[in-house]
Order: sequence, then C-alpha cells, then structure tokens
Amino acid sequence: MRHALWFLVLVMSLLGARGAHAQETWVQIEAHSTLAEAEERARAYSGAFGNVAGFAMSTGWYAVALGPYSPDEAGAALTRLKSDRLIPDDSYVTDGTRFRQRYWPVAGAPSVDPAVAVTEPAPTEAVAEPVAQAPAPAPVAEPEETQAEARAAEALLTREERMLLQTALQWSGHYAGAIDGAIGPGSRRSMAEWQTSAGHTPTGVMTTRQRAELIGAYEAEQAAFGFSDIREIEAGIEISLPLGLVAFDRYNPPFVHYGERDGSGFQVFLISQPGDQNSLFALYDLMQTLTIVPLDGERGIERNRFSIAGANAEIASYTEARLDGGLIKGFTLVWKPADTQRAERILQTLKSSFKPTGTQALDDSLGQPLAEPHEDLIAGIEVRRPILSRSGFYIDASGTVMTTVEVLDQCSRVTIDGTHDADVAYRDAALGIAILKPREALLPMSHAAFRAELPRLSSEVAVAGYSYGDALTQPVMTFGTLADGKGLDGEEDIARLTLRTLAGDAGGPVFDMGGSVIGMLLPRKESDGRVLPEDLGYALDTATIMPALAAQGLVPAATDRSGAMAPEDLTKLAQGMTVLVSCWN
Repeated sequence: MRHALWFLVLVMSLLGARGAHAQETWVQIEAHSTLAEAEERARAYSGAFGNVAGFAMSTGWYAVALGPYSPDEAGAALTRLKSDRLIPDDSYVTDGTRFRQRYWPVAGAPSVDPAVAVTEPAPTEAVAEPVAQAPAPAPVAEPEETQAEARAAEALLTREERMLLQTALQWSGHYAGAIDGAIGPGSRRSMAEWQTSAGHTPTGVMTTRQRAELIGAYEAEQAAFGFSDIREIEAGIEISLPLGLVAFDRYNPPFVHYGERDGSGFQVFLISQPGDQNSLFALYDLMQTLTIVPLDGERGIERNRFSIAGANAEIASYTEARLDGGLIKGFTLVWKPADTQRAERILQTLKSSFKPTGTQALDDSLGQPLAEPHEDLIAGIEVRRPILSRSGFYIDASGTVMTTVEVLDQCSRVTIDGTHDADVAYRDAALGIAILKPREALLPMSHAAFRAELPRLSSEVAVAGYSYGDALTQPVMTFGTLADGKGLDGEEDIARLTLRTLAGDAGGPVFDMGGSVIGMLLPRKESDGRVLPEDLGYALDTATIMPALAAQGLVPAATDRSGAMAPEDLTKLAQGMTVLVSCWN
C-alpha cells in the first residue's frame, strides 16, 4: 500500500511538474552529470541568490537555474547578471520543458534570508563570498524505483526522449536498431545489456536514475568530442566531425586535412576526386602506400567501393570510399591504438553522417605548396618508404623470384614491385642468393633462361636492375663486358665484370647479348681497406646457381642459344623479367 501511494504521488508530481514548467521561464546557469555535483553548486549559488532551483533533466543531467520569471523578466535578468559577471557566459533562458523532478531546494539547504535579501544582487555591488555556515545534513537518497515505477516513468517519456535513450544505447555499443523512439524487443535487450555492463540488475526496463547515468555519460562524451555538422562545399561532402579533437588544416587534393587538436591523436582526411573504376582501384593501391594506413588489417575492394582498416603499435586507421556518378568520395579516420574504444564510437558517427553532395570534387588547384620535401609526400601525406630496395628476377612462370640476401636484412615484410607480398622460400648467405615466393599468383611477361657456361672473355654483357629504387617504374639496362671467369682473389664461382652499376642493381640478372642469363649481380663490397674501381662488378655464375636451385626442387629453364638480340629486344625481355624487391619494417 505504501509503495502504491508513493507511486501515485510520483506520477502526479511528474504530470504537475510538466504543466507548471510550461507556464514558467528560467535562467539556466549550469548543468552537471551527477546529482551530488549539481547539489553542491546549487548550495553555493543559494548563498548569493534567493531563487535557486534544481531539476533533473530529461537528458539525464541536472540543471541549476534561477527563477521562475516571466519571459520578459528572464531576458532582462540574464542580460544583467551576465553583464555583471555573476553567472556563467553560457547561461541561457529556458521554458523548462526538459526539467523533471526538482532536487533543490532540499531540507536544510542554505538560503538567503528573504527579509533582507533580494532575488538578485544589485548590479553595482560586488558579490561577497558566502558566509560559512554549519554543514547542511546530507540529503537522503531517494530509493531506487521498483520495476512498476520505472515502467510508469518510462511511459511519460516523449518520443524525442526515447530517441535520445536509443542514441545513447547505440553510442555505448549496446543498440544497433533504428533510432525511432519505439521501445521494442531490441531496445529492451540493449537496455538489459547496458544494465549488466553497468552493474545493475538486467530487467530491460531502466529506472530514471539509470537513464540519467547512461545519457549523462553519452552527453559528456559528445561534449568532449565536440561533434559539429560540417558542410564541406569544395569537396562536396557533408559529415559530422569531432571538432573537439580535430581542426581544419588545409586542402591538398584529393584530401581535406583535419589535423589533431591539442595533441588529441586523432586526424580526419576527407577524400574527394573525380574518376572512374580504374581511378577507384588506383586510389585503393595509393592509400596503402601512405604511413597513415598500417599494413596489417582487413581490407576489401568491390566494383564501386573499398574499405581499409589497419593497425600497428603506433597508429590505427580506417578508410572507406565509394564511386558514384563519376565522383569518388570518402574519409579516413586516424587514431592512436590506446584510443580504439573512442575511435569506434567516432566511426559510428562518421559513417552514419557521411553524405556526398553536389556534382563537384576537390579542385586540383586548391591548397598551398608545402615546405616539406615532396618526394616523400603524396597530397601532403607521408608515403611509407622501404628500408632497403634491390633488384630481382623471375626464374619460372609462376612468379618465383631470385634476389640477393642483402635485401632481406631486418625485414618484417618483403614485396615484389612494391605491392605483391612475398615469403622467403630459401636463402643461402654463403652464396648470397635468396628465393622468394609471391603470396598471390603472378604471371610474369618473361622469366630467366639460364646458360650453363660463360661466354668468351671480353664479350659484351648487360645487367638489368632498379638502380634508383622505386624512383623509376622500369629497370635500367647497364652494358659492359665480361672481364674474367673468376674473382680478383681467384674465386671460382663468380665472374668479374667491367661495367658501372649502383647499389640498387644488386640481385638483378646478368645477360649475354643473346638474352640468356649468365649470372646474378652481387652487391659491391669494399674489404681490407681496398678501394676498388667504380667499373668493377661481380656476378654469381649460373654454374653455381643452377645446382642450388635444383637442391630446392626448382628446375630453372636452361638454354644454349647463341647469336645476338637487338638492344631494344633485349631491353624488352629484361623489363618483363626484372622486379623491384623491397624490405619493409
């Protein structure tokens, strides 16, 4: 019987409060996420004002207000009190429609003596510090609502308040349904999940206090993130961005850069460019060369869209882009791994709010030139660089590659031509050779045909290699002669060449003029303080290479062809066979 009477009083007070609020105007001066903090602030203000009131809000926060006033009185009071710096600058006038139960004044709260105090301090008077008083008795916490009382309180929520509840549940990761204000089985399950995670009994019906806890946490994070709806006209994109964490930096097509604010660790890049399906695929490959996209993570590409997720010990990111009507638009979010939980919530908002608009993309002329060296940047973003690159060549039709072991030192990842991941199938440090197997099937235009014997001394030879790493997209041909069938110190397994090569050429194939491979170029090594001539080169000969390959179950193609090819034909053969091998960390 006692609970029924209490419940009836609660319902009547809620209904009465709504009716009263519609006729009253207030100056809201503060709002707090916890009742204890709000009561403390209300108590402090009551030492100077005689009309302090406190209300639980439909948002789950707790308002501190002055009033009630008529609308005209409220506006005048707000202007006067803000001018005299007696209330915060962000105070505002409200009709109290979001106010619910009153929590202040409570029994024992300090107040200004109405016989001597005015509702507000005179504008010209300084506000004195509240006089110390005997500690007020702590307010007695209201008992938690019963399930019936919680259902009754929930029934009084407006549609907007129920939608806010669903939004907060979605933000907390417990709700994936539509934000429609309809409390159905999905909403009930998500409320029970939240109750369990928060240490409450999972009833599926949240009490007023639990709703305040959930919504208060949601709105506190929203305030910290500072989400604002951005209409990026130049890029043709509308999106809600966390401007508490990022700030506009610059245009650098195809990106709009939003850099981290105050060391937040978050960055956002809006993507906008004209293009077709080939452009989309090219952008997909380009993104994976940037340092903001770690190599490890899920990624996928379809006919008109792609997504890339990546993470390492230092950075994590997510990118998505879509092709529609000749325009490619999307975004990238970058964060520190320690902020992954917050990043997941931000991603929810970015994905749900992202909207391509208009018929334009970023103009290539937008933005200012940067002071940084452009060879390491694409559109103002640092490009991931290998720690070492050397040459290699295909030795069979399935894409198996031979290269120098020099390129494998301190590698966590090896690629062929920059994009194809490969595994080390065999390495022989003594001979200086390594065999790489691509992780995906490759169809080389040509592969090596080995000549077992060296041509006669002083014959013309050629080396194909990436002399300048990835600065060029094709290998360089370097011509010279076969100087000797052994090394300067009498080594029988190497041939001495007279030609000028660079470090990047090491691992490349050495050809005779008929297009047969007669060896693999070895790295130049200075030893014993000797400075060797610049036109001295060494090649591991095929008489040594072929048995080593056979021991690994590889059967390289052999040839005994003779005669000479036209230089342009030899160059074409070499380009189809030679690859760039890169070591990444």
